[in-house]
Amino acid sequence: MKMVLLTALGVGGATIFGSLIGFVFKKISHKFSDIVLSFAAGVMLAAAVLGLVIPSVEYGGKYGVLITIIGIFVGAVCLNLLDKLVPHMHKLVGVDAEEHKNNSNLNKVLLFVTAIAIHNLPEGIAAGVGFGSGNDTEALLIAGGIALQNIPEGMVIIGPMLAAGVSPRRTFVCAMATGLVEVFGTLLGYFAVSLASFILPFALAFAGGTMLYVVSDEIIPETHAHGNERGATYSLLVGFCLMLFFDVILG
Repeated sequence: MKMVLLTALGVGGATIFGSLIGFVFKKISHKFSDIVLSFAAGVMLAAAVLGLVIPSVEYGGKYGVLITIIGIFVGAVCLNLLDKLVPHMHKLVGVDAEEHKNNSNLNKVLLFVTAIAIHNLPEGIAAGVGFGSGNDTEALLIAGGIALQNIPEGMVIIGPMLAAGVSPRRTFVCAMATGLVEVFGTLLGYFAVSLASFILPFALAFAGGTMLYVVSDEIIPETHAHGNERGATYSLLVGFCLMLFFDVILG
């Protein structure tokens, strides 16, 4: 339990650490953010496949593949519904972000916080669910991959929030709040699987599906929208291969 708690704090703290870097480099270029976020996407993609989807198949037994496929789609659909129902700014980078039709009565700060929280909660759950398999090495790899993704995410939200007129103190508080959401998600995922171990294969696939959804629906389109798609693609491959390397070495 101590390791899970420390991991939860580390995963959530990565967003806060990234936000501190964001305060130092307030004006981050699109090219830099695209490259860094693409690397993070590659890390998340590998963590989802190697640490969640494949173990889901293995733990599912005879019907492992079917359970995994269902879990992936349920995770993606749930995040898609959450993405549509909760008012938020859709893109993570840029003040001129797309706004949903329900956004008119919410200020920009709440929209930014909600947007990050939508993605941080399932990522935290994924980190917590990983420990339910009993393979701490694999779970730490998943958590490490998510933490690596959270650092650049924390970096790129600071500039737009400051540009939107949010005070530095309030901006940092918002960044802390999004990190705490991930801490809560990690603990939620761990206890859910611990209390009902029979749901582990589905829970692993569900968490993997949410991560795959975030990579495909959010990160890749955003990093390919400013003319840096070639560099972003190779950066994603580097992130993926780095996680593959650690998975093989530590596995």
